[in-house]
Amino acid sequence: METARGAHAGQLRRGSDGRPFIDHPIAVAEILAKLRYQDEVLAAALLHDVVEKSEIEVADVRQRFGDVVANLVEVMTEDESIDSYEERKEEHRRRVAATDQAALAIFAADKLTNVAMLREAYSLIAEGVSDELEVSLDLKIYIWEADLEMLFDEAPEMSLTNELAEEMVALWSDRFRSVRSPPD
Repeated sequence: METARGAHAGQLRRGSDGRPFIDHPIAVAEILAKLRYQDEVLAAALLHDVVEKSEIEVADVRQRFGDVVANLVEVMTEDESIDSYEERKEEHRRRVAATDQAALAIFAADKLTNVAMLREAYSLIAEGVSDELEVSLDLKIYIWEADLEMLFDEAPEMSLTNELAEEMVALWSDRFRSVRSPPD
């Protein structure tokens, strides 16, 4: 927790209407803690974005937290050398699918938290949330649909897969109501 807090100090979460970034990895770890995942999985959940979002490298994680945590963080780290957002997400999805249930669980909890936080921000600022994102809201939802499809293929029995599906349905519903509502 201390390492994650330090790595994400001062960072804000995109598409969250100004929430501190650290809220995201904490939420991911809390989901997995409720499902009684092992300590190494919880540590990796807390650290899953530090390589992408800070100066910390996988080797630093390995030295401090060991191989299990470092390997999970590594698989959760996107390949930033891939410029195309869609191709980067697709490569990441393939890499996660090729690993184990622990990585799939972190991935699912990460996506579940992303969708839930975006829904919360969407309830406050509607389509304006798209201005906070790296890509359009439509593309973000398209990518999450592909993520969900991969989880249904690789981990259909995992409760997080169904929870993510329910959260996606709720997002679609929220968005449909918002864009279909007449202006005040």
